[in-house]
Amino acid sequence: ICFLVLLESTHIHSPKPESVQFNVGQVIVHRRFGYSGVIVGWDVKARAPEEWLQHKYPPDKQGLRDTPHYRILINQTNSFGKSTVYIPEEEITIIMGLEIRNPDLTTYFSRYDGSKYIMQPWLRKIYPHD
Repeated sequence: ICFLVLLESTHIHSPKPESVQFNVGQVIVHRRFGYSGVIVGWDVKARAPEEWLQHKYPPDKQGLRDTPHYRILINQTNSFGKSTVYIPEEEITIIMGLEIRNPDLTTYFSRYDGSKYIMQPWLRKIYPHD
């Protein structure tokens, strides 16, 4: 089920809640599956159709719906097969020094400074505290 394009947030995420640990532009590795990517957005809790949430989270994992979720632009060198994913915070590990390869990267970011990607002005307006 692909809904990520519909969920590209345009409302300003301010102030940033303390519960949201990570920032747009940080490079991540998925804790279980090992693919890398860059954070392009976040929500305080999962924003997705109920059908997707029921499919993604079995009964014993339903609590994850109420935790911060992040939109990730996937590093195409992973051969993961998807270009974006939407995952809960518990599945994220931040890494430094890895540049991401993805054809959509320049839509979101102007450059990489060695530790994080620098947001394009339109994205900075949406996530001013990241």
